Amino acid sequence: MIRAGSAFKSAYWLMIALGVSACAGSPQPAPVETREPSVSNTARPQASPSTAERAAAVALQQVGVPYRYGGMSPSGFDCSGLVHYSYGRAGATVPRTTRQLWSATRPVDSGRLREGDLLFFRFDGKIAHVGLYLGRGRFVHAPSSGKRVSVESLSADVYRNAFVRGGRL
Repeated sequence: MIRAGSAFKSAYWLMIALGVSACAGSPQPAPVETREPSVSNTARPQASPSTAERAAAVALQQVGVPYRYGGMSPSGFDCSGLVHYSYGRAGATVPRTTRQLWSATRPVDSGRLREGDLLFFRFDGKIAHVGLYLGRGRFVHAPSSGKRVSVESLSADVYRNAFVRGGRL
């Protein structure tokens, strides 16, 4: 299989322009050497944020919103409601419950977490909590009744001990 790299593409279009067939058995022109223009890293345009990064940003904007069991709007969130809302505002449809989110994600080692990945925690013997990873060991979540959406550190004892795995949608 021939990869359509830039040198191949340039040679292919040159052959078409010259009326030379690229079929097997046809005379082939000498290879055309092409060079990609060098572009410094600073001149490249920034990639647009991924859906996961946008979801993390939306979740971060909800810091301070009160916890509400079954909540999935800025008037109140539970943990999976925050994930569902944040990904929805970022343009993606994701499951609503922690259990469904667990099933829908690919496992991610803690050393490979990216912004917007989901973090799953075990409390009382079951996967019962989810948050969105922000990077640098921090995550945003809707913790529990009487509390508000907040940013926490994965290294805090309660979360480090309860952490099960990351998940990527």
